[in-house]
Amino acid sequence: MLVGVGLMPHGNPVLEPKDEETERLAEVLRRIGEEFRDADSYVLISPHNVRMSDHLGVVLAENLVAWLGFEGKELPGEWKTDRELAEKVYRTEKEAGMPVVDLNFAALSGEYSRWPLSWGELIPLQFLKRKPLVLMTPSRGVSRETLVRFGEILGEVLEREEKRVALIISADHGHGHDEKGPYGKVKESEEYDRLIMKLINEDRLEELLSIPEDLVRKALVDSYWQMLIMLGAMRKAEFELKASAYACPTYFGMAGALWVRKS
Repeated sequence: MLVGVGLMPHGNPVLEPKDEETERLAEVLRRIGEEFRDADSYVLISPHNVRMSDHLGVVLAENLVAWLGFEGKELPGEWKTDRELAEKVYRTEKEAGMPVVDLNFAALSGEYSRWPLSWGELIPLQFLKRKPLVLMTPSRGVSRETLVRFGEILGEVLEREEKRVALIISADHGHGHDEKGPYGKVKESEEYDRLIMKLINEDRLEELLSIPEDLVRKALVDSYWQMLIMLGAMRKAEFELKASAYACPTYFGMAGALWVRKS
């Protein structure tokens, strides 16, 4: 059963907040971790793992190993894949005609079946109790409709599970908030981030599908595709928003949100 959803950023500032806005965001992330401490497994969707142009990936490697931090921030650790659940997700998506691939490295199973983790996974995981997880990656080269349908199928798989599963969406938003940042300052980043928080806080997630492609592109975002998968999965049950926060202490915007399944 899908017990809830956590939208979590992957920027270093949430690990050591230096301002009140970022501290409020970190508090939401800690609340997500507390809410899901009794989950059996996580499904974690990250944009910073394997990159594919026109497919979505489900990692089947048994061991997930910290490898790549951001801006020198090292976050060591090792996690286990919920291999049974990962195989169910992959098989069901494949049978439904989704453009999905299974991913492994070195060995099919056992000690040498290993897969690297980046900051896109490691930073959200710092706020979560260590559990088996299913790591998945989106693709920006498939249609919006495919991403939502992929999420719907994922939701159907999770709803059939006896396990309690939390869906974690790793996402940062517009990357053009600072003229001294690597992408400069673009007004669309602020516009996109403001819109995303409005849709979250007003329970209007279905309107994600109507965000203009031009805005998504110009805002330099790192969230839209994962959130479409999230939207599809959340169509399979009713959820209530329990907490949300936004911060932009550097050149990219970060948001946290916790949805819990309605009883």
